[in-house]
Amino acid sequence: MNVVHSKGDDPLLLFLGLLFLSMGLIQLIKPSWGWYINEGWKVEGESEPSEAYLIIAQLGGIFGIVVGVILCLAGIFN
Repeated sequence: MNVVHSKGDDPLLLFLGLLFLSMGLIQLIKPSWGWYINEGWKVEGESEPSEAYLIIAQLGGIFGIVVGVILCLAGIFN
């Protein structure tokens, strides 16, 4: 069975692009959230992520934003 798509509209790529874009923005704006979700609950008492972790998380957020934009553009201009 052949599925016919209209030219220039791929909903899966748009969805993935928006997902990467939103996750990248969260990592860029609030990089400590990822640490609290992954590691923070394992530590008793007051603990914070290291400065290196925050920088790497923000760089990952920038990468996620770039990938998200590329996927969205690919979904629109398929």
